[in-house]
Amino acid sequence: MAVMGRPRTFDRDKAIDEALQLFWQNGFEATSLSQLKAAMGGGISAPSFYAAFGSKEALFQECVQRYLETYAQVTECLWDTDMAPRDAIETALRQSARMQYERGHPKGCMVGLGVMSAPSDAHASVSIGLTRSRSRTRKGFIACVQRGIDRGDLDASIEAQGLAAVFDAFLMGLSVLARDGVRLSTVEAGISHVMLAWDAAARSQRGAARAGKA
Repeated sequence: MAVMGRPRTFDRDKAIDEALQLFWQNGFEATSLSQLKAAMGGGISAPSFYAAFGSKEALFQECVQRYLETYAQVTECLWDTDMAPRDAIETALRQSARMQYERGHPKGCMVGLGVMSAPSDAHASVSIGLTRSRSRTRKGFIACVQRGIDRGDLDASIEAQGLAAVFDAFLMGLSVLARDGVRLSTVEAGISHVMLAWDAAARSQRGAARAGKA
């Protein structure tokens, strides 16, 4: 008797890329096994699917890891201490915006949209990787603001987490803007405006310095 296995045309690496597109567009729970199998092509059967990935949950985790190692790298500049902290924040926002609007993949950010990837308690654990990524980015914004304070770029009275939340909230909102069809040019202009929050804090610092010399 012939043993059923994965079709010869099955490309596991390509299958992960195809599954990533579906999970990114729909989230975990709204993506069905039949959709995943159809996207992978090659006539993959349910037994072959489970033999290759173990479970839908395990496949999702692989897709998340693939996303974090590729598309999500746009915000890693937040941890680049060779960049001025203001530049690092603006670069992260602009790079993320452009990535979210690129052709060839779903609009928005899978990490940002991940809050809706598994809304039920039964599957809450599958989104842990996305939650951790959002937390890391949030800490990156805080680190940049704190660096700005330590360097004297910002007023020492600035509450680092509060100012960082302005940039973090804008970043998280980009996914909604992208999905709603707001033009990238509008988003780019918005980034220029949101960076004024940093500039206002910087002007406060300069004003205090001038007052001290008076």
